[in-house]
Amino acid sequence: MAIAITNGAGMGALAGKQKTVLITGVSRGLGKSLALELAKLGHTIIGCARSQENLNALQAQLSDEPNKHLFMTVDVRSNSSVAELAKAVMEKNSVPDIIVNNAGTINKNNKMWEVPEEEFDAVIDTNLKGTANMLRHFIPLMIESKQGVIVNISSGWGRSAAAQVAPYCASKWAVEGLSRSVAKELPPGVAIVALNPGVINTDMLASCFGTSACMYQLPHAWAPKAATMILNLTAADNGASLTI
Repeated sequence: MAIAITNGAGMGALAGKQKTVLITGVSRGLGKSLALELAKLGHTIIGCARSQENLNALQAQLSDEPNKHLFMTVDVRSNSSVAELAKAVMEKNSVPDIIVNNAGTINKNNKMWEVPEEEFDAVIDTNLKGTANMLRHFIPLMIESKQGVIVNISSGWGRSAAAQVAPYCASKWAVEGLSRSVAKELPPGVAIVALNPGVINTDMLASCFGTSACMYQLPHAWAPKAATMILNLTAADNGASLTI
């Protein structure tokens, strides 16, 4: 259950207490590892993804407290799907203390003019519009609770550029700009940041780097550092572009 506070100092005081954390794209990769780590620390997870099968598998890993967490099949690209998630959260009276907008995808390595239209759209719709849909439905709930931290997962390629992944770079640059702009619109007590998770050995990285992706850390090794950083974010971080 979310705890209402009115200032950044209060948010800092919550760092050692149980929180409700909503994570999109929770069924694999960074989202899954972060959810497992936070649950291990005693926090409540609200998770969503498109694959019910993967959600069921994650739920099974948290079988010690099956009724504590909430998992839903949601497509963040769909405004109405995100609206259903927000409705379910309100019905459980469990407005998140923290939201991690993690759901993301990347195009296959290709020159921009050779990226198929549907592939370009999938990247923008997931990475940018998906984040916007979450903000649209959950910021009002956080404002009503007078507290909350939103973490928009960005990328090193949201602050630099690389060949062959122009759609992905464009989406993450947009996430950075969106985060900074929304930060100027939020009332005291609510914060939004863009977070570059670093280079992690995920399916997305393998699609870009091939076999050399195995040179980088795995999500389960990354998760403890990420959880610590995310849990300790406060209102004072509003508008920041951070890196793990």
